[in-house]
Amino acid sequence: MHLPWNTGEVDDLPTIGDRIDSVSDFSRLPGGPGAQLRQIREQAMAFRKEFPTTGVPASVVTCDLVTLPYPTRFGLFRASRSIAPFLSITNRMLVIRWVDSAHRQQTLLFEPSDHEHGRYTPYFDNLSRRTPGFIERRVVIEHGTVLGHLKQLGIAPEEVDYLLFDHLHTQDLRRWVGTTAPQRDLRTQPQAAFPNAKVIVQRDELAGMAELHPLQKPWYQPATYRAVPAEAFLPIDGSVVLGPGVAVVKTPGHVFGNQSLVLNTSTGIWVSSENVIAAEALTPQHSKLPGLAKWSRQWQQEIVLNANTIESTADQYNSVIFEKLLADRSQSDSRFLQFFPSSELTGMWTNPGTRPTFTHHHITHHAREPQGAPR
Repeated sequence: MHLPWNTGEVDDLPTIGDRIDSVSDFSRLPGGPGAQLRQIREQAMAFRKEFPTTGVPASVVTCDLVTLPYPTRFGLFRASRSIAPFLSITNRMLVIRWVDSAHRQQTLLFEPSDHEHGRYTPYFDNLSRRTPGFIERRVVIEHGTVLGHLKQLGIAPEEVDYLLFDHLHTQDLRRWVGTTAPQRDLRTQPQAAFPNAKVIVQRDELAGMAELHPLQKPWYQPATYRAVPAEAFLPIDGSVVLGPGVAVVKTPGHVFGNQSLVLNTSTGIWVSSENVIAAEALTPQHSKLPGLAKWSRQWQQEIVLNANTIESTADQYNSVIFEKLLADRSQSDSRFLQFFPSSELTGMWTNPGTRPTFTHHHITHHAREPQGAPR
């Protein structure tokens, strides 16, 4: 993959946010994975105490985008005993708004997937080619589009300041940030749907995308990035606070530059990523999904990974422990945590043995009064 910029250009791009000093780059902590895990537990508890002091965002709204099939052996790794080769996941977008230190309203879209073009990701494109159309129409359910949801919320595209993904698997950004040259498959050189928005991304992921490893290739769309302008990105190194009660934490493993959204809301701290696909994957001892509780006991593993790419399994495990320790308990069922999978396990009749024990479906938060600016 040849990106339209080089490493030096990426290094020169502006960045964003206030660095979180209490959280290190997990994969660069001293010692082996076990020693790193001990340090990560300590850092999670320190940040958990610190983060609520940043305030809360003005609002958080959830928008359903698409439900689609996903291999059970990936989503529930080695734990599931379901006979179904596929389960279903629902991809959702979060719309987060806050007021910055200059009293300007900021709008961030988390996981604004262009699912119409995401389907051409090599893995899903190949799966679609092998699936009869009448079956695909039954198992792929489109709930709405990014622009359609924003219109319903009364948010103009020009008001969007930031786009954020936990990682760039399946993502095609061309319609969102525009291109530097005409695009044959789009029949035009698209103007940016979000002309004022920047994509917040870890530098490590941009570096990895410059020359994809074979383990990564099925999940990226490299050709779609060749005409994406470098200035569309805001690279970050590690973990930062973006605004009151809004942070991005680097959680390497699923991809080297994986990152998680952390929110402080009226119900406490939420964490969102695709490191796991169900809240019960963080507390599998309470799961009724076939195999999860037994597998967790047998292998003495306290979480169940989403493992379609295992760039670094130990790092991903350690990252999920950080997420687990950071999230508050659900107010509707205290056995489960306020971890919101960016693609959440969804029960469907076509997939026996994969109906989740517990689902969040959405995060809803509205501040009762104006909140403070970031630190």
